[in-house]
Amino acid sequence: MSPCRCPHCTAPSRQSLSVRITLCAIVAGCLLLLAASAVNAAGSLTFASAPKLPTLTAVTINGKSQTVNTAMTNFAVSDTRETKSGWNVTVQGQTGTGKSAVFAQYCPKAKCGAESEGYIAGGAKLQANSFKLSTTGAKLSGGTGTTPTFQCSTACNIDSATAVKTVSATNAEGTWTTSGFSATSLAVAIPTTLKALPAEEVYRVNILWTLSSGP
Repeated sequence: MSPCRCPHCTAPSRQSLSVRITLCAIVAGCLLLLAASAVNAAGSLTFASAPKLPTLTAVTINGKSQTVNTAMTNFAVSDTRETKSGWNVTVQGQTGTGKSAVFAQYCPKAKCGAESEGYIAGGAKLQANSFKLSTTGAKLSGGTGTTPTFQCSTACNIDSATAVKTVSATNAEGTWTTSGFSATSLAVAIPTTLKALPAEEVYRVNILWTLSSGP
């Protein structure tokens, strides 16, 4: 991720300030191995190409609510288990030491003024469910069996505290690859109260993608 810079000042309604927001995507792949049989070798369920989140464009603070959009990057799932048991992909904001499930104030270097690298204790945050994914117009292709289905034709929350299912497959096998995400498939809602941060600090979020067995 490239560093994101924000002016060191507050955001009066008539002043235009540029703020960059970064996305930190982490993938948890559930690798499922089957015992070899006389007919089929052991197979696996994996991300052939893991979901990644692109860098968002700068936000100009103008005292108004805004939506920042970008296109979701493509990913692929490979299922060679030959069980036709299905699979699903979920997404959620990730919590834990050094992580944030929502966009929060972050120092991306050893020092940002008096602040050390990492999330700033008591720092500025966006509300949960400010970050959404829409799969309208996107497609999955390339594998065999019933085509997996996207679950976010009505936009899903990505920065949710609980896992949200984005793709479901019943008996799909082989490698299925996404395509066709629109330029507005990822959206971040920017409130009027968005705070400009000291120089070199950013808003950052940790997003966890998980591939699991079963539709």
